[in-house]
Amino acid sequence: MRSELRKLPSVDHLLGHESIRLAEAESGHALTLAAAREVLDEARRDITSGGSCPPIDELVSRVLARLAALQRPTLRPVINATGVIVHTNLGRAPLSRAAIQAMVEAAAYSNLEFDLEAGERGSRYVHAEELLVALTGAEAALLVNNDAAAVLLVLTTVARGREVVISRGQLVEIGGGFRIPEVMAQSGAQLVEVGTTNRTYVRDYEDAITERTAALLHVHASNFRLIGFTHEVSLNELVTLGHKQGLLVLEDLGSGALLDTATYGLVHEPTVQECVASGADLVCFSGDKLLGGPQAGVIVGRRELIAKLRNHPMTRAVRVSKVTIAGLQATLLHYRRGEAEREVPVWRMIAMPAEAIQRRAQRLVRRLKGIGVNASVVEGRSAVGGGALPGDTLPTWLVAVTVRSPDDFARALRLGEPAVVGRIEEGRFLLDLRTVLETQDEALWIALRAALGSSHQ
Repeated sequence: MRSELRKLPSVDHLLGHESIRLAEAESGHALTLAAAREVLDEARRDITSGGSCPPIDELVSRVLARLAALQRPTLRPVINATGVIVHTNLGRAPLSRAAIQAMVEAAAYSNLEFDLEAGERGSRYVHAEELLVALTGAEAALLVNNDAAAVLLVLTTVARGREVVISRGQLVEIGGGFRIPEVMAQSGAQLVEVGTTNRTYVRDYEDAITERTAALLHVHASNFRLIGFTHEVSLNELVTLGHKQGLLVLEDLGSGALLDTATYGLVHEPTVQECVASGADLVCFSGDKLLGGPQAGVIVGRRELIAKLRNHPMTRAVRVSKVTIAGLQATLLHYRRGEAEREVPVWRMIAMPAEAIQRRAQRLVRRLKGIGVNASVVEGRSAVGGGALPGDTLPTWLVAVTVRSPDDFARALRLGEPAVVGRIEEGRFLLDLRTVLETQDEALWIALRAALGSSHQ
């Protein structure tokens, strides 16, 4: 062991190798030194465990690989071939080209809080408010950093120290383990549960109202569905009761649909416009689900209530950045122009005919067969995902790839450049092109060829 340890080069000797010196000139001394030390430490541990000293060329290769890894961003682009359109783990809604360009341009100086006409300080909240008002029919709007923050801000502002009535069937858990009751507790509002998990009536709300009640809260079941012996109170019914009693009615819609999902053969998802038209005082929803924009929480509703929210100290803590505002504004403009189905990727994927997907899948299968890969086109289903339309799917066509080890193949694709994520079913690796942007088809083909080689299929 000692003789092998003595064969290990010093850090200075390793850094003096020509290939490493060239890399150091580009990456800097500190990072190259760290990579060299890590490689030597690993080699030393291996030798201590009974291994032998690697040749100098292998150590150099390890240093160069480690140096590249140290500089590679952990957040990487991914081709989503899972068939889940709003994939939470893959960043939810992909953005339109216009939204991406707007966010890039806003990354420099912008008139975020500067009124160019008046030449004085302005407000960051005006940039998207006019569009939201026009699209939803609400009197005013406010942006925060996500829907949970929107609900938290609303409850803190209008119900802190008072009671908020909610059905037990709507005490949902959203992504990441966050639960509505816990969000409400942080606001200082007291939760009053009524009804049962599967059946709640107007009288349950009515019986729970006291002089301490501030609001009635309705939470849309966007990530689960109750079936069978059920009954729920509609938002319209809740608005009638609440306003009769002089109470605020709040809606946590979640998904943020501005288009009717039923048009595309899906179950109808309540739209923001419908919630506003029902008379709800404030409606909260996400910007990066069915709206198809960047992560944001959107609050629309009565003007005087939005003004209170805007002036609350918490608003600064949950405010959105300039790039988020730019991306959301660009996304909303697609709806304003009537081009959302064509330009917003989420809606383009939802609207994509199965026949178009089948043609793309057939082209890919022909290319795979051309290099000797066992592949076929099979029927399947795509999911909307992202806490919207639970259990509802769209017909699609899948590319089924049969390889010796689907797990190894899937791993090679995930670690490739670009990374590709699909799914494995019945011993086959499946790719759903509904969620692959048309502009990514060639990149997907290149990634598949590389993975087929690296996984020894």
